[in-house]
Amino acid sequence: MTDEKIIQYQTKGTCCQLMQVKVQDDIVMDAEFYGGCNGNLKGIKELIKGMKIDDVINKLSGITCGPKPTSCPDQLAKCLIEYKQSVSV
Repeated sequence: MTDEKIIQYQTKGTCCQLMQVKVQDDIVMDAEFYGGCNGNLKGIKELIKGMKIDDVINKLSGITCGPKPTSCPDQLAKCLIEYKQSVSV
């Protein structure tokens, strides 16, 4: 078992301004969202808890919000992709 890591991610193009995601052993343990649609983000948080990072990325990548080219779920996927790239170097 490895240590828990807390990732902070400044979002781009969404109402949510900042995400904090707690990961451990390639599993999303928890998440906090600052700004954005409170109810939707609480739902996303509950759905992703306990999921493998790759599963979250696969399910949420490319989701858009209205006319925006991204969304909070898509930004969460980008956050996790960036994290994976930083630990694989």
